[in-house]
Amino acid sequence: MSKSSTAEKYLSVFNIGLQNTFVYRWNYFMRAAFGLIPLAGTIFLWRAVFQERGGGLHGYDYGSMIYYYLLTILVSNLVTPTEDEWQIAADIREGQINALLTKPMSYLAYRFSIFCSGRLVYTFVTLPPIVLIFLYFRSYITLPHDPLTYALATVSLLMAAFIQFFITYSLAMMAFWILEITTVVFIVYSFEYFLGGQMFPIDIMPAGVQAVLKWAPFYYELYCPVAIFLQRLKGAELWQALVIQTGWLFLTWSIARMMWHRGLRHYQAVGG
Repeated sequence: MSKSSTAEKYLSVFNIGLQNTFVYRWNYFMRAAFGLIPLAGTIFLWRAVFQERGGGLHGYDYGSMIYYYLLTILVSNLVTPTEDEWQIAADIREGQINALLTKPMSYLAYRFSIFCSGRLVYTFVTLPPIVLIFLYFRSYITLPHDPLTYALATVSLLMAAFIQFFITYSLAMMAFWILEITTVVFIVYSFEYFLGGQMFPIDIMPAGVQAVLKWAPFYYELYCPVAIFLQRLKGAELWQALVIQTGWLFLTWSIARMMWHRGLRHYQAVGG
């Protein structure tokens, strides 16, 4: 099969994904709108913290902390899978992958095409409330002057999206062995939320904890591109982070492929 026909095949999957996902556009919009409510609580919390301290915190002041959380919301909307793990698990549990196994198509590439279409629609639908919140807090926004910062942050953002997808895909593969993956998913997502920079910036944690987290995948799922854009990562530390993030990209991809092949053997062995 030629490369052009392969590309057309997955482009067709992408287009179908766009159409299917667009049906839920209002659900996405409402989710994004109500997802801003925790931001209000975060603002009140950090306002109280900085008023009590009367100064900065590890290089953050009130304005830069708010800016950090605005960026985490934006990056999360761009790279975090939405319902993908449940859809993949349903395909496995309900036997819908049988139809896909007979086609000359990689299931990983098939799901990645759907993931990309979902991210595109989700970003398009949720952008208006995010733009409004950025405009409201525009006095706290300071854009980088170095074009290289934008380029490296974009590269890190793309790798973060791949890493999140591959982790989600691998978790969904657990459906080959267990009937319900909810508990496993929520345990992993709890670690992601706490150790990935959504709850608070990782660089306000003790140096020893930061040193350990820099070797974990959660650091690179959200915090890394945000820290690069905010220029909290610079010089050798920045390049080290990109190298480690690249390593996690290939490792999570390898694990995703391994989980699929092992799960498929188990599925066929039990008569799936």
